[in-house]
Amino acid sequence: MRKRTNQLVNIFKEGIEALADAGGSDVKLCFQCSLCTSSCPWNSVRTFVLRRMLRQAQFGLVELESEDWWRCMTCGLCTSRCPRGVPIMDIQRAVRKVLVVSGMEPASLHSALASLASLGNPWSQPAEKRTDWTESLEVKYFSQGTELLYFPCCTSAYDPRARNIARSTARILKAAGADFGILGESEVCCGESARKAGSEELFQNLAGTNIKSFKDRGVARILTSSPHCYHSLRNDYPSLGGRFEVVHITEYMDELLARGKLKFSNVIKTRVAYHDPCYLGRHSGVYDAPRNVLRSIPGVELVEMPDNRQTALCCGGGGGRIWQESKKGERFTDLRMDQARGVAAQVMATACPYCLINFEASHDESCDDGALQVKDVTELVAEAL
Repeated sequence: MRKRTNQLVNIFKEGIEALADAGGSDVKLCFQCSLCTSSCPWNSVRTFVLRRMLRQAQFGLVELESEDWWRCMTCGLCTSRCPRGVPIMDIQRAVRKVLVVSGMEPASLHSALASLASLGNPWSQPAEKRTDWTESLEVKYFSQGTELLYFPCCTSAYDPRARNIARSTARILKAAGADFGILGESEVCCGESARKAGSEELFQNLAGTNIKSFKDRGVARILTSSPHCYHSLRNDYPSLGGRFEVVHITEYMDELLARGKLKFSNVIKTRVAYHDPCYLGRHSGVYDAPRNVLRSIPGVELVEMPDNRQTALCCGGGGGRIWQESKKGERFTDLRMDQARGVAAQVMATACPYCLINFEASHDESCDDGALQVKDVTELVAEAL
């Protein structure tokens, strides 16, 4: 352990300069009030002293094992409460960048980052399988003049459970008469999680590939299923020359409903608790659209859990954590599922592929008797069509 610690300290022997070069110079604003530590969801399941880590970073030191620097899910709760406006997530990412460049990232990230670099997705799947989710749906490829590019994200394209998000979305778009298409095997990961994990060069390579594909095909408006894609395409891509209109599927469905383009034929009589994904809610300010959509479904009774909207509890999948295992007893989704049961919900609904698969993992391990289901908002809408 001593040898490992010395390696990490030596990486930061230039101290503040190394951190500043990686984009974390604002760490100097921290005055150690500990509000970040008390806000961090990790402290609901284990001890995690974020204040101490920031203090070490102020002096260019890292005395903890590197894995601790990858615990942050970039949920943003600490930043939203910081009285000094310290960009804590940026500092975490800056430390990770220095560690990644030095080859000190956790072994648990190696597989996902290697897959992103070689295959364009983190799930070790070939590009030709990226469109398997479209089977029997007759989804066309995007071409010049198509109104909307649907960008489903790697998780919705490849994960067996999350794939139904993409399929449900396609059914909704077809029912509404939307003119949409996909890039298929030409699409690669948006790169958001790679950037948050500290692999900046990999992010820029992935983003550059997508931006070129978008521009070559004349893409103007992009529809996403993942709030992580949504956030990155809107906020990170413009600085790399990729300026497009980006809309999340919950916003688009809300828009379709307002225009009278979505008609429901089925009554879904159920009590639904909606979970706000961090990157759709706290990071992007989208709170009402998914709730409007759920309320519009005949038979749905929408109820609110504790810790919702701006204070919503993270599922634990952001910041690259989706690729890392959180052991039983340290999963925020277990706490969130209990909150849903506490308001007698029959369905826990969300609007993020990461949230969906994390909640499903907690659901499966809880041996739930079926009283509480986990669904994406698009799945409920598709059932009601």
